[in-house]
Amino acid sequence: MDERIKKVNSWLNAVFGDQPVQQFEVNTRTVDVLYQLALSSEARCRDTELLLEDLNQKTAEYQADGAHYQDVLLEGVGLSCASLTPACTDFLSALVDNAMALAIRDTSLGNFLPAVNKLTNELLEVEKSHRRLERDLQALGKRLGSTLVLRGNLQEDINKTIKTQAVESAKAEERLLNMDFVTTKAKELSHRRERAEAQLLSRNMDKSLTHQAIVQLSQEVAAVKQDLLPLKKKLEPYMDLCPNPSLAQVKILEAKRELASLDSKLEMDMESK
Repeated sequence: MDERIKKVNSWLNAVFGDQPVQQFEVNTRTVDVLYQLALSSEARCRDTELLLEDLNQKTAEYQADGAHYQDVLLEGVGLSCASLTPACTDFLSALVDNAMALAIRDTSLGNFLPAVNKLTNELLEVEKSHRRLERDLQALGKRLGSTLVLRGNLQEDINKTIKTQAVESAKAEERLLNMDFVTTKAKELSHRRERAEAQLLSRNMDKSLTHQAIVQLSQEVAAVKQDLLPLKKKLEPYMDLCPNPSLAQVKILEAKRELASLDSKLEMDMESK
């Protein structure tokens, strides 16, 4: 445990350098985590150092090969670095840069032209793709504008719906209050009716004097009047004739008997009520 703490402290000091190391709770968990981080960091540092050494070695090799190829090239044409003018050196550097940009090893004109054509075609394809992307971007911009307008309309509809719902909710609440009032009033009227009926029963009120009995009696009277209409129509032809005493007396007696019969029936119905 002590060795791990020493290792962690050493690693933290190396990481923070001149800055003070932040305080942390020293327990088994934190020490284990920091110890693993220290080991991983040292392993990555070693790998990085090896990679840098390899890159430096390759750089030195490439520089040596470049110097060698440069000497060979200059010796092949009977020149040396000292005999080249600054303009010639610049041209050669530009030629090398162009060859590297075009990714060709042979700097002859026959290789430059196809490489330039290829690069030009790639440029045209890129420009064509760029124009296509610009058209797509414009279409997306238009769609985005339409979407924003639609979103604004939807938001307005939502706001209107919310306001309408608030109004309808207030109306529904008012209806509920009115319904409660009507229900309470109906119960009160029902109790009052029951009390009134109880009072009427306690006073031995005749049922024939109730509104329902009077309405029913009125309907029966109207029915009897309707029954009398045919008899009146039978008497109408005899109203214009010269009176025959004997025959008129017989008709009068028959009519009186029918009227007496109807009156007695009406009286019996009223007494039964």
